[in-house]
Amino acid sequence: RAREKIKFRRIYSLKKEPYTGIKSDQIGVFTTGNSPKRYPEKIRKIRYYDTVQNREFVFLTNDLVSDAKTITELYRKRWSIELFFKWIKQHLKIKQFWGTTENAVKIQVNCAVIAYCLIAIVAKKLKTERTIYELLQIFGKSLLDKTPINQLINKSDYKNVKEQIDNLLLFN
Repeated sequence: RAREKIKFRRIYSLKKEPYTGIKSDQIGVFTTGNSPKRYPEKIRKIRYYDTVQNREFVFLTNDLVSDAKTITELYRKRWSIELFFKWIKQHLKIKQFWGTTENAVKIQVNCAVIAYCLIAIVAKKLKTERTIYELLQIFGKSLLDKTPINQLINKSDYKNVKEQIDNLLLFN
């Protein structure tokens, strides 16, 4: 998306598609600061009004061929992907990917999502007050422990999860 400070000189405008939310579709060049030196090629500026969010967006792209509606849809889908990865980082605690292929990344993400869902199901069934993050910590440290799950989760004599995890690591 475009920043407000970026200056843009229009060379020509493209035909707008009626009833698509496209307010303008222009081809031009940057005119601010180092921008013309860094990117001297033609650039496309699309103004789009989203009726769902009641908000205007300005997109800059070097794609001079695709229609404006396609470009706005790509940006919308890209934003959904960004939000998904933000959620993954916050909830699934994937610190790094073990493989570099598309299949390896898919497998790791799917395994993390499945683990998260299973923990959420367990939390709902056992009606616990603990967060899913706390449960993931407890289960991660007690994989080989034979204590029943409901006892691990509902032990009330622990001050916090860190203390509970430390106690699980001690050998009796």
